[in-house]
Amino acid sequence: MAQVTVTIDGKAYRMACEEGQEPHLTTLAGQFDRYVSHLKSQFGEIGDLRITVMAGIMVMDEMAELNRRLSSAERELADLRQGRDSVLDGASKRDEAVAQTLIEVAERLNGITRKLTQRPAPASQDS
Repeated sequence: MAQVTVTIDGKAYRMACEEGQEPHLTTLAGQFDRYVSHLKSQFGEIGDLRITVMAGIMVMDEMAELNRRLSSAERELADLRQGRDSVLDGASKRDEAVAQTLIEVAERLNGITRKLTQRPAPASQDS
């Protein structure tokens, strides 16, 4: 297991992580540190634990909003897929109807052609 040292609110924390995840963990710690710094600039020194809890709650609030938006996007995607499937089904049925109509027209034309070729030729008039 790899280890990385991150800094939050000017304090170093040594943490373990999976091999190769060190840059990701460092990035996450940097993002969290920005929350802590923002809260400190807003409220001053109100205690490390309180600032950390407030920053955690801010992160969870953003995560809840993202989850809400993701759920909404997933519902919209499902609706779009259903609409697409309905349109494709309708197009398939129309294609089948057009094909059937073309078959019927071809059969009628073949029938007319047979009738025309079976009729005796009109007698020619010699003067």
